[in-house]
Amino acid sequence: MNARILLVEDEESLTTLLRYNLEAEGFEVDCVARGDEAELRLREHLPDLVLLDWMLPGLSGIEVCRRIRARAETHTLPVIMLTARGEEGDRVRGLSTGADDYITKPFSVPELLARVRALLRRTKPSHLANVLIAGDLELDRASHRIRRANREIHLGPTEFKLLEFLMRSPGRVYSREQLLDGVWGHDVYIDERTVDVHVGRLRKAINRPKQNDPIRTVRGSGYSFDEMFYQATG
Repeated sequence: MNARILLVEDEESLTTLLRYNLEAEGFEVDCVARGDEAELRLREHLPDLVLLDWMLPGLSGIEVCRRIRARAETHTLPVIMLTARGEEGDRVRGLSTGADDYITKPFSVPELLARVRALLRRTKPSHLANVLIAGDLELDRASHRIRRANREIHLGPTEFKLLEFLMRSPGRVYSREQLLDGVWGHDVYIDERTVDVHVGRLRKAINRPKQNDPIRTVRGSGYSFDEMFYQATG
């Protein structure tokens, strides 16, 4: 599962350019053109990084960034500010509001992509790694192979994506709706109980008798990849 980027930019031509190049790099990109739309989108689905224009209709980028840092759910969310305001005072204001990086328009697209990769490498290294390892469980994104305790595990494509999605953020609890969005996609309309069916299939495939189950059910909330399993045996 590739990193998800929320692009908040009201200049249509720049949005098209950035979306094309980000998707060519393998990122999943969601675009909105207003600051208030960005805030709503962040409450619906949490991305891995935000590219945030300073001057936006509805709500300024500075205010969006301030609200991102004020919420517990988004407090550590990586943010890169995009702006035509290049004066030192503006850069200081943007960074002091909570932006992790700041790039002035016009900018080089390769430079922007390099900064995105660098920030994700620092804050969410699992999104760029080809192999995810937790305890005796190993998932290879490139070859689509999974092993546990030297045993080859064969998963269907949906179960593979589900396990990868959960392993990217050990300890984080995902609701069924969030899992549907993250694994099946926004445009697929299926019953939330489908998640339970695939979690059951995943557990049956990766677990043998007397092995710890790394998939944790959180009653009333959803599922997570057990952080204790990840830390104790990783």
